[in-house]
Amino acid sequence: MKDFSSNYKNILVYYFSGTGNAKFAAEEIALLAEKKGVSAKVIKLVDEKPDLSVTDENTLIGFCYPTHGFNAPPVVLKYIVKFPKGKSDIFLLNTRAGMKLFKFQTPGLGGMALWLPAIILKFKGYKIRGFRPLDMPSNWITIHPGLIKSAVNFIAEKCKITLSKFTNRILLRKRVLSGFFWLPVDIMLFPISIGYYFFGRFALAKTLFASYKCNNCGICIEKCPVNAISMKNRRPYWSFKCESCMQCINNCPKRAIESSIGINAIVWWLVFSLVPHSLIGYLVDQQVISKGFYLQYSRLIFYIIMVVSGFALLFSGYWILHQLLRIKLFNRIITVTSLTHFKFWNRYMYRSKKEVE
Repeated sequence: MKDFSSNYKNILVYYFSGTGNAKFAAEEIALLAEKKGVSAKVIKLVDEKPDLSVTDENTLIGFCYPTHGFNAPPVVLKYIVKFPKGKSDIFLLNTRAGMKLFKFQTPGLGGMALWLPAIILKFKGYKIRGFRPLDMPSNWITIHPGLIKSAVNFIAEKCKITLSKFTNRILLRKRVLSGFFWLPVDIMLFPISIGYYFFGRFALAKTLFASYKCNNCGICIEKCPVNAISMKNRRPYWSFKCESCMQCINNCPKRAIESSIGINAIVWWLVFSLVPHSLIGYLVDQQVISKGFYLQYSRLIFYIIMVVSGFALLFSGYWILHQLLRIKLFNRIITVTSLTHFKFWNRYMYRSKKEVE
């Protein structure tokens, strides 16, 4: 057995999790640390303020969180920006969308999910001890069905092995910087991560709605980790604060929360194509914008109008949809246009064996 006399005395693991992947990683690391005689504390990132009362050179601080839009969730970035300065060792672990292909596990993509938090914490004086992604089962239910149980178990068992090796190394004060391996791919994804942060996440926040199956139990409101859901007109209403973490859609006991895929396709076509082109044509015809100026700056003008009109359409369109969903016939029509409505579209929520039992 290896000598762990040079171990840290304490480990603080902060996590943000929607469907349990990052929570699983945080709790697994804490459990492994405690088995090595290290005092471990797992802290839910949103609910609690930083606990730096035991912080010194013998304390390791970790952050576990999912990847959203090839970046760290905005709620995580805001927390890290406000995190106090310090000189402790830290580790960063982001969960990515892993999949199972035959007997192999395919990796997800991280983009800026590791890099941006690492840069912020580095400027705050912390030393990076661990820096790696973890490919947990993909949970993007609005895009694809949740993985089947056998695939989830397969990936989870592999992740336990990865976490064991990772934890043992960082507890011995060895560096684990495997996240650098993904730097070329992450750089290519940088433009997408920026676009998602400033626009895409707001669009995705307005894709969820409560179908006719909803009984107003309020579980989605209670469980939302960022308090993005409220009750309006006796129906759950998703605000722009939504992190698209999928906790609501996976926790709903009635499977009543759907993603309005059919409607979104129409709205996004309006946002990204028809409306911007129509507005530009009108402004040029009315000489509000000269043809010469438009020809010189056509791309810039298009993007500005697309963003401005896009936010207006997303907000007003979702509000109108929310009102129309009160009509039973309309609600049923919109519901059946959503693939998440059908039984083959599995839900995914990581639960430990104790939770299942």
